[in-house]
Formats: sequence, structure tokens, C-alpha cells
Amino acid sequence: MKYAGRLAAVAVVGALSLAACGTDNNTSGSASTSSAAATGAADSGLSGTINAAGSSAQANAIDQWKKDFQSKNPGVSVNYQPSGSGAGVQAFIQGTVAFAGSDSALKDDKGEPAQADARCKTGKAINIPMVTGPIAVVYNLPGVDGLQLSPKTIGAIFNGKITKWDDAAIKADNPQAKLPSTPIQAFHRADESGTSDNFTKFLKATAEWPYEPAKAWPAEAKGQGAKGSDGIASSVKGAEGAISYVELSFAENSQLQKAKVANGAGEFVELTPESAAKTVETAEVKGTGNDLKLGIDYATKTAGAYPIVLVTYEITCEKGLSADESKLVKSFLTYTASDEGQTALKDLGYAPLSGELLTKVRSAVEAIS
Repeated sequence: MKYAGRLAAVAVVGALSLAACGTDNNTSGSASTSSAAATGAADSGLSGTINAAGSSAQANAIDQWKKDFQSKNPGVSVNYQPSGSGAGVQAFIQGTVAFAGSDSALKDDKGEPAQADARCKTGKAINIPMVTGPIAVVYNLPGVDGLQLSPKTIGAIFNGKITKWDDAAIKADNPQAKLPSTPIQAFHRADESGTSDNFTKFLKATAEWPYEPAKAWPAEAKGQGAKGSDGIASSVKGAEGAISYVELSFAENSQLQKAKVANGAGEFVELTPESAAKTVETAEVKGTGNDLKLGIDYATKTAGAYPIVLVTYEITCEKGLSADESKLVKSFLTYTASDEGQTALKDLGYAPLSGELLTKVRSAVEAIS
């Protein structure tokens, strides 16, 4: 996959969007909508451009959704730049994109909800979970398949306390494995990332991790940085002894080895869309109204639940986009939350939303106006 010119592209898109928008009453392109368009059916009357940016974790999902939605609605162009969650949120706050993809909800401690509400002017910004992206612990260790790692061991590796693959802690997690003395090369995201935010939340909750969770990798922790999910996958694939964390879709696309991770019950669980979905299904909605910010239990004891997951939110205005822009965004997100849109995720390495949470997501999208 090629995601060239990430931040520069966002700036260009922002400039074009501002030139086209100017005020709250204009947007890039014109739009009309109907019930047919809202369900993803062909509608020659729906036209315009949706500018969006953010999470690279959902890039594969967005690519598929763009293709399918645009084939049904040829008058619409979806322009999504996978610039990273932090850059996407800032682009949304600045008004240069209609929605942002972020692997963590708007953060109170950074003042993001208030800034996003101000951007929406006549309404509130809402976090709508749309993509469940399981986070794989990936490694490159020829001859060692089915590696098992406890949260405590993972934390020690990424904090530089465990430096060789035959360390006693790794042996304890894998009593039957033949582990080499190969040095460990731990890679982390170099850019601000919702994937890092969720991964460090997992470590903080389960692994005696001494640093606060954040989109930026802690400077005190060890390891080498790589930019973007694709950069992490490439780095691990090219370095024997490497280990990192990346979304399942990128791990599978790069054919990387994936470790089984112990959940709160001490059960080593293989990462699959189904095992990740079990963790998301038990998440608590922390937001109010149509703001669906979730609280994930990274120490889940649910049988068969894989504990390291992230949820990518589409952050947009419940009210406050221009009339044309809101029609386009509502139509596109209606499609992504549809049965067809969510079913498409499974083949891409994501876990489809289901049950009560999916019902709430569809209600939140319907409220966009």
C-alpha cells in the first residue's frame, strides 16, 4: 500500500476544502440525498466531495468502503488521507475535513471536545465507533510459531527490560518452544497514533507499565520508531528478531507472525476478528447521547476474548456541517454502518460491529444534520 505525502496531503486537502467552503453554507461540491443513497444504493443525484483524514489503522477499511460507495454513487468522491489519528483530529478541529478518523475518542485532557464543538458551531462533535481494529503483537522469529506472551512479558520487552528471545520470562510463557538467543528489536510508532494510545492503555492496565498512555510513544521507553502502520509492518518484516504492535489487517497483509496474548483470566488467545469482537461487545459507552465514546476492559476475563483492541471513531458534527456536507457524510457513514459495509470488514482483518452497539452507531449517524 502506498500512502504518500500524508501530512502534506492533508494540508493541500485542507486548503482546497477551505477555498470551496468559505462559510458554513458552502462545501466542496454539491450534494443531494435519498433513502436509496443512505442505504448505499445507486443514486445519480448524490454528488460532491467528502474530505476526511486521520487513522491509518482504518485505511484498508476506508479504501474498500470508498470503492463500494463510489461505485453505487458515481457522483461522489471520498478523499481520505491516512495521516494518523492526531493529525486527523487537528484537521477536523481546524475545519479542513468533514470528519476525522481517530483510534481514540476526543481527549478531555487536551481540550479536544471543546475545540471540536467550537468547530461545529451550531452543534456538538460526536465520536462514532465504526471500525474494530484488533492490535496484533507481531514478531519476526523464523522457526518459532504460535508464540505466547503474557501482558507482563510484553510490557518488559517494550520497556527494554527483556532484550533476548530466550529470556526466562518468555520461556515461562512458552515452555514447549525452542527459543533462540537472538537480540530483540522492539519497534514502536514514531508518529502520534491512536494505535500507540490503545496499546499503552493495555500495558498500563495489565503490565506494570510505568508510563501514562498516550498517542505519542513515551520517550523514556526503549525501541526504534517507524511511521505509520505500514512502516511498522515493513520494519518487522525486514528485521529478524523484531517485535511490534500493528492492526490485524496490516499484519495479515504483510504475512507477519502473530503472538497469542493472555487475557485477564490468564488464557492465551489467538487473535481473530471473533476473539477481538468479544472484547468490544463488553465495552461500556462512556459518552452521552449520540457521543459513543467507549471504555474498553483491557483486562477482560471473558472466555476466548483477545484483549488488545482499538476502535476507530469517525469524529464529525452531529449538527454544524454545511447542509451539503452533512448529506454526504451522513450517506457515507450510513453505508459504512450498514450490514454490507460491516460485513466487508471481516475479510480485511477487522471485526464487524454487532448487537446493541451497532444499533447505537446507526442511530448516531441518523442524527447527523
